[in-house]
Amino acid sequence: MEQQHRPDSESEAPLLAASKPDGAASSSPRRNRFPFFCAVLASMTSVLTGYNVAVMSGAQIFMAEDLGVSDTQIELLSGAISIFSLVGALLAGWTSDRLGRRLTIVLTNGFFLVGSLIMTLAGGYTALMAGRFVAGIGVGYALVIAPVYAAEIAPASSRGLLSSLPEIFINTGVMLSYVSNFAFSALPAHLSWRLMFAVGVVPTVFLAAGVLTMPESPRWLAMKGRLDEAKAVLDRTSDTLAEAEQRLLEIEEVVVAGASNGAGGTWNEVTTKAGVRRVLATVLALQFFQQASGIDSVVLYGPRVLAMAGVTSNNLLLGLNVLFGVAKAGSILIAMALADRVGRRPLLLVSTGGMTASLLVLGSVFAAFAGAKDDAAVAAVAVAAVVAFVCTFSVGLGPLAWVYSSEILPLRLRGQGAGLGTAMNRVMSGIVTMTFISLYGAITMAGTFYLYAAVAAASFAFIYTFLPETRGRNLEDMEQLFRTNGTNPDCG
Repeated sequence: MEQQHRPDSESEAPLLAASKPDGAASSSPRRNRFPFFCAVLASMTSVLTGYNVAVMSGAQIFMAEDLGVSDTQIELLSGAISIFSLVGALLAGWTSDRLGRRLTIVLTNGFFLVGSLIMTLAGGYTALMAGRFVAGIGVGYALVIAPVYAAEIAPASSRGLLSSLPEIFINTGVMLSYVSNFAFSALPAHLSWRLMFAVGVVPTVFLAAGVLTMPESPRWLAMKGRLDEAKAVLDRTSDTLAEAEQRLLEIEEVVVAGASNGAGGTWNEVTTKAGVRRVLATVLALQFFQQASGIDSVVLYGPRVLAMAGVTSNNLLLGLNVLFGVAKAGSILIAMALADRVGRRPLLLVSTGGMTASLLVLGSVFAAFAGAKDDAAVAAVAVAAVVAFVCTFSVGLGPLAWVYSSEILPLRLRGQGAGLGTAMNRVMSGIVTMTFISLYGAITMAGTFYLYAAVAAASFAFIYTFLPETRGRNLEDMEQLFRTNGTNPDCG
C-alpha cells in the first residue's frame, strides 16, 4: 500500500499562504504563477522534440555530401522518427499511469540523450537509423506526457495558455535547429552535421534534474489514492483554496467512477457510450488533420521547396529556414495569448482557413512558374506563402489540436487516449515526410501543395461542423459537454 503524505508545515506553508487572497484582492484573486512554472519546466522537454525532428532539414544537405546517403534514405531518415515515436506514444500512457507524470518526463530526456549521442557518432546509414529510433521513442513520450501534465496541473483560468506550452517549445526547438543548421553550415561537411546533432545532448541532463523539483500531477496522485498529496499540490496550483477544494472533489468523483468500471470496463465504454466514441474520434481527427495538411513537409524540406522555387544559394536557403522557424515559433505566442480569451474554436477556424489559402497560393506559384531560376519575384511569393502557412498553422491547429485533445478526454481514458491521438499524429507525420520527395516527383510540387490545401479545407469543415467550444470549462465538465458520463445535457 502506498503511504499517504501530509504537507510539511515548514516547507509548504509559505506556498499555501501565497495562494490565499488578501484584503481587497479577495474578491478578485490574482492568478497563481506556480502552475505556470511547473508547466514551463515540464514542457521544455518539448524543445528537444522540435530540435531532434527538424535538425534533419539542414543536416541532410551535409550528410548526403559526407556519407553519400540517397534521396530515398533521406526520406526514410526524416520520416522514420515519427514512425518510431509510435513506440513512445503507445507506451507513454501505461508508463505515466504507473511511474507518474514526472518520472515519465525524466525517462523521456534519457531517450533524447542516447539518441543524440548515437546520431553524433554515427558512421553510416544503419547507425543513423538506430539513433533516429531511440530519439523517436523520446519524441513519442514527450508528445503525450507534456500536454497531459500541463493540463492536469493547470487551473481552468489558464489551462489553454499552459496546455499550449508544449507546442510553443516544440516550435522553439524547430527554430533552434534551423539556427544550428545555419551556424554550423560553414564547417567541413563531415563535422557540421555531427555538431548539429551534438547540440541536443547537453540540455537533457539539466532538464531531467529540473523536472525532479516539480510536484506530481494531482490527478495521478488521486488515482493512486494519495489524496493528501493531491490536495497539497492543488493548494499550490489553484488560484484560490476554494478552487483547490472544488478541483479535488471533481477529481475524486471521476476517479471513483473510473475505478468502478475497472481496467477492462474503461475500454468497453468505447463500444457502449456514443460520447466516448465521439471524444476519441474527435481526438483522432484533429491529429490527422494537423499532420495531413503538410506542415512537416515545410519543416523538414523547406530548403528543398525554396530551391525548387528558384533560390540557389545554400546560405540563403538555410537563412530563410531560420526565418520560417522564427515565424512559426512567434505565431504560437498569439495562440497562447488568445486561447483563453477568444476560445479554441475561433482560432482553429481562422487557422485552417488561412492554411488553405496559403497552400493554394504556394501551389499556384509552382503551377504557373515551374522551373523558374533566379526569379526574385517568384521566390519572394513562395517565401511569403510558406511564412503565411506556418504562421496560420501555429496560431491555431498546431497548438490547439493538442490543447483540445487533452481537455476533452475523460480522466479514466486520458493516458491511453492521448497515446492514441499522438500515434495518429506521428503516423501521418511519418507518411507525409517519407513520401514528400516521391510525391512531388509523381504529381509535381504544385499538385502536392494543392493536395495539402484540400486536406486543410476539409479540416475547416470538420471543426466548423463538429467541435464545440471548451474555453473556461473544468476538465471534469467535459464529461457532460461530450456526454461521456451517460447524461444527456444541452450542449449548446
